[in-house]
Amino acid sequence: MRFFLKLTVFATVLAAVFSGAQAQEIQIGGIKAGPASRATGFLEVAGGDPDSHIPVSVIRGAGEGPTLALIGGTHGYEYAPIIALQQVGRMLDPSSLSGTLIIVHVANMPSFLGRTIYYSPADGMNLNRAYPGNPEGSLSERIAYTITTQVIEKADYVVDMHSGDGNEALRPYIYMPRTGDAEFDEKIRDMALAFDIDHIVIDERAVSEPDRTVFTDMTALSRGIPAMTTEAGQLGSSDPHWVDINVNGAMNLMRHLDMLPGEELPVEPKVWLENYQVVTSPETGVFQPKVKDGYAIAEGGVLGELVDFFGEPIATIRAPFSGVVNYVIATPPVRKGEPLAMVSEWAEN
Repeated sequence: MRFFLKLTVFATVLAAVFSGAQAQEIQIGGIKAGPASRATGFLEVAGGDPDSHIPVSVIRGAGEGPTLALIGGTHGYEYAPIIALQQVGRMLDPSSLSGTLIIVHVANMPSFLGRTIYYSPADGMNLNRAYPGNPEGSLSERIAYTITTQVIEKADYVVDMHSGDGNEALRPYIYMPRTGDAEFDEKIRDMALAFDIDHIVIDERAVSEPDRTVFTDMTALSRGIPAMTTEAGQLGSSDPHWVDINVNGAMNLMRHLDMLPGEELPVEPKVWLENYQVVTSPETGVFQPKVKDGYAIAEGGVLGELVDFFGEPIATIRAPFSGVVNYVIATPPVRKGEPLAMVSEWAEN
């Protein structure tokens, strides 16, 4: 905890430095935006070809305020947040914005262009397992390093925006980290409430060392920056219903942070969840789900059946405890060790 508090103080000092420069031009990589302006461009990834470069918008407000980073496309087949962030960037009037908004439109361009779930076609890695990255590592590690140094470390707040990947039927929810630092956790809780998704999963993973963070949100947390992960959309859909959840959440979060004028939407009742578990496949085969996203399920209830390529049974997949099905794999192919479903318990407190 002492280490974490030192990081928080360090982040506060950094924030003060950036705030003092608020009236000046801001630069993210080679993208520069002066007061009350927007700029777009690509963050270059060391040693990567142009198809791996990261499209970013920087919207610099006219007034003082925090820097919020919204990151989409960590998984390239999760289209709803990607489309939503395009809309958010075009909707905003820089003259009415306070602070700075950094939008990472597509973090994982190789996966986006290759239409792949989870993994990059360039190196077979999951970008959301590659943080904080390595400037001399694989392509995914170099992308993670670029986002860590050029986006996350320059932000006061971070949201990693996901949806159900191309194989996942998912009921929208938020991973809300809880670190044990009451003041810090209150900021994250307020972010989660403002994003206005009605299922919130309390995530009590210990904060990692800054050089071993693995996940996008953990990279921010380890640097004393409030962060969370949103999940809104499913099966690679860009249907307006899913897109709008992401747009509305981002806009209301900015109102909550006093970056935009207008009243923050009132907080509606939430379903609080905890102790989530991802159920993985014991073998490679064909999965036949027996539940849908958002279903309640009893301990030992059947999530689905795993069969081989001839239709012969391999295993019945059961819930580890009573709770809610956050997502379930809704397309047949699965590899050994890959997710089949995620189940969370209802939070008692």
